[in-house]
Amino acid sequence: MKKRKFIVFLLFCFLKVVGQQKITVMKIDVTKIPKEIKYKGKIKNAITWNDKLGENFLLTCETGVFETKNPQAEDSGDSEIYAYHFIRYKNSIKQNWKIYDYVKDCPVDIIASFVKNTLNITDLNNDGIGEIWVMYKTGCHGDISPLPMKIIMYQGKQKLAMRGTTRVKISDTDYEGGNYTFDKTFNEAPKYYRDYAKKMWNNNMYERWE
Repeated sequence: MKKRKFIVFLLFCFLKVVGQQKITVMKIDVTKIPKEIKYKGKIKNAITWNDKLGENFLLTCETGVFETKNPQAEDSGDSEIYAYHFIRYKNSIKQNWKIYDYVKDCPVDIIASFVKNTLNITDLNNDGIGEIWVMYKTGCHGDISPLPMKIIMYQGKQKLAMRGTTRVKISDTDYEGGNYTFDKTFNEAPKYYRDYAKKMWNNNMYERWE
């Protein structure tokens, strides 16, 4: 009986260690991106990892500001951002999902960019499939007001979104913005996803205008 309990204990410890293994993420040199992968904009991040879905590729891209076609205001500009997830299936690579957001016809300052050092792959539910976290800001502004900001998390094809604004100091003692909301899917997901997202948000919500 004692021997059986000991074996069960060892099995439990083994499963716990396996479940806690981290997904190894590697950066990809732009020149080494497979030719089957098509994208728009300038690559800001290119990473790869392996999980139960197979060999994964993730690209985040920004176009920068470009001239608006048929503008409503003089000197207007556009800017776009893209995030792509691809998976290699046997001998082919297929797109799993794409994020697209933008600022259009803006006559003042344009922001459409991914937040630095926030792209991450986790496995918080220990199911062997990577959770992809992307954070970015978009805005058309001529003052120091807060900017719209989002966290998008994907696992497989399931999308969870957190939307709000950056937080800005407007006087020596007062701040504006920093609030956020979770979408329905995020609210119905396990709490540890929201806890992770809140920490990510709080670490990156402050906007410091030059």
